[in-house]
Amino acid sequence: DVFGATYGDVFADVETRAQAMAAPSKRAFRIEPFKHRVEADPQYAERTWKLLEDAIKEIHNHNASGLSFEELYRNAYNMVLHKYGDRLYGGLTQTLESHLQEVVQSIHSAQGSDFLVQLNKQWQDHVKSMQMIRDILMYMDRTYIVQQNKTPVHELGLKLWKIHVVRNPTVQDRLLSTLLHSIETERKGEMIDRNLVRSTTKMLIDLGLPVYQEEFERHFLSSSSKFYKQESQELVSVSSCPEYLKHAQRRLNEEVERVQNYLDATTEAKILQVVDQEMVGAHLKTLLDMENTGLVPMLREDQYDDLARLYMLSKRVDNWINVLKEAFSAHLVELGKSIVCDAEKSQEAVAFVESLLSMKEKYSDIVHQPFANDRTLSYAMSEAFEHFMNLNTRAPEFISTYLDQNLRKAKKGAEEEDVEQTLDKVMSLFRYLEEKDVFERYYKQHLAKRLLSGKSASEDAERSIILKLKTECGYQFTSKLEGMFNDMKTSADTMERFKQHSAESSGNAGVDINVQVLTSGAWPSQPSTTCRIPAELEDCCETFRNFYLSTHTGRKLTWQMNLGMADLKVHFGDRKHELHVSTYQMCILLLFNDAEGPLTYEDIRQATGIPELDLQRSLQSLSLVKGRNVLTKDPMSKDICSTDHFCINESFHSKLYRVKIGTVTGQKEHDPERAETRRKIEEDRKPQIEAAIVRIMKSRRTLDHNNLVSEVTSQLSSRFMPTPPAIKKRIESLIEREFLERDGKQRTLYRYLA
Repeated sequence: DVFGATYGDVFADVETRAQAMAAPSKRAFRIEPFKHRVEADPQYAERTWKLLEDAIKEIHNHNASGLSFEELYRNAYNMVLHKYGDRLYGGLTQTLESHLQEVVQSIHSAQGSDFLVQLNKQWQDHVKSMQMIRDILMYMDRTYIVQQNKTPVHELGLKLWKIHVVRNPTVQDRLLSTLLHSIETERKGEMIDRNLVRSTTKMLIDLGLPVYQEEFERHFLSSSSKFYKQESQELVSVSSCPEYLKHAQRRLNEEVERVQNYLDATTEAKILQVVDQEMVGAHLKTLLDMENTGLVPMLREDQYDDLARLYMLSKRVDNWINVLKEAFSAHLVELGKSIVCDAEKSQEAVAFVESLLSMKEKYSDIVHQPFANDRTLSYAMSEAFEHFMNLNTRAPEFISTYLDQNLRKAKKGAEEEDVEQTLDKVMSLFRYLEEKDVFERYYKQHLAKRLLSGKSASEDAERSIILKLKTECGYQFTSKLEGMFNDMKTSADTMERFKQHSAESSGNAGVDINVQVLTSGAWPSQPSTTCRIPAELEDCCETFRNFYLSTHTGRKLTWQMNLGMADLKVHFGDRKHELHVSTYQMCILLLFNDAEGPLTYEDIRQATGIPELDLQRSLQSLSLVKGRNVLTKDPMSKDICSTDHFCINESFHSKLYRVKIGTVTGQKEHDPERAETRRKIEEDRKPQIEAAIVRIMKSRRTLDHNNLVSEVTSQLSSRFMPTPPAIKKRIESLIEREFLERDGKQRTLYRYLA
């Protein structure tokens, strides 16, 4: 560049002077041929090239200090100017090839570790030499090479180095084996000369990325694959899963550092893919299934760091999510089955639900933290919970019972935030239920008992859970529950007016009655009872009936004595107690006011008309519960028989003035009751299935059987999962009632009849 700028300036100066000399005269110049014959020197090209060739050799021999680069540039310039560019370019190529043959011999003669040292030294010398040669031949680079479409001088030097040195059989294999050996040595923990390796790989990169890839990278990746394949096979058989994962992570970090230190940046993704596949992908299932250290033990022991490392490494290999999802889901299903199918836990609602809540909380944290909130694994967890929770048909009942326990006054001391968090957690389990209508039936029963007995801890909490249910399942799901709250408010207003009316009429002396008026469609259906109201209450009940019907025409009142409660003042010798009992228990106890001696079971049954099962429970509660046994039973046994005799327990004693007597097993369903509840649920489902069929057919007009079943299932899945046989029966019923008809030609095709 320096020489080019110098001669350019000279030529520009000559032209400027010529213009200045010509300026005074306006005559036109005419160029004429020489008047004498000019003969060119026939030896000019060879003689000039010889000078340039000697100079190039001196440059290769590191003797360039005595050369006149200005003179050499002028000679090269003149050769090109006189059309000897071919000779100049060809001579340069031959000279470089001859020199590189000597270089190859020098490199080949180097022994051991000196091989790379000599190679790099010769490469550096070659690069410097080519820079000086390029400067001398710059005019040829700019004119002749461009016109003849030849390889530029500097690129020619790189090309010849690639052909005669790098791809020389005596150098090529040795270069590759030396580089690969150095890298493997470093992988085994020994020190190597990284600068030397970096210089060598940089030489290959400077020769062109394809050269680097062809001569080194592809072999490097292949040897790395073999190395890590062998290492992983040896390591996986002797290491625990966490230890293996740590080693794999360390290897990945080492390869990243290796690329940064002496390899091309484009190699990073490729070598990491090799490590991922050989260290992780090839053994992922084996690692997950390790008996004492695999995925399941890590999940059980909450090894968050190891789980996070497992997730991050697994994520780097193909098809990882399916392998991890399968193992994760299998563990959740197995663990869930151990809870829902456990004979002990499946009998206790609180233990059942709390076990599921604990499991849900634990694995939700694992999905959110070590598994980085992975959507696929989160969905897998939901699928697993939905699968195993519905294996136990009592799951809806247990969840409702658990909510009942938390919403009762027994939990009144709990903080509002704690109650709200509990409700949110229970709702997360509720979402997995397929039979949400079963939950609805039990929840209505539990809510009714809480409201009627005044045992609800917080109306805000009650309203909150109803709002959550409405958000999850829609307005129709909670409309009756909200109706129950409205009835309670209306009943309070009614009783206030009734008490005012009673005070004005001076009735019901000695008896304070509180009546809850319930809308039959909103509350759980109750069997009609034949309990005979004691004489002390008949007048009060009749007075309220007359009062209510006088203000509400067209209504019918039916007394539900099985839902009522009463407070009685009782004398036990010289001791007084106030007993809080059910209406049935009150009816039994009031019989003893007029009894002259013990009453038999049959006497009580005939006098009260209480259903037999409720009567047995009431007598058990009054006579067999320690600390609450206000009656004595003869003979003394755990069961109630028709021949038993009962009388007031005159020796009854309690530290409390007000004694609450519950009903034995009143909070639980027995198998016959549970079977009856299930039967009622199945009956309630029939009109819902039919309504869905009619809605779909009214919209579609014509539909085949399979698509109709699919759409009905989809519509009803938010409440329950109807079975295909149940849907088929409802279709047949609708055909019989002429809502639908079968197609005359295709029996599986249905048509809607308007």
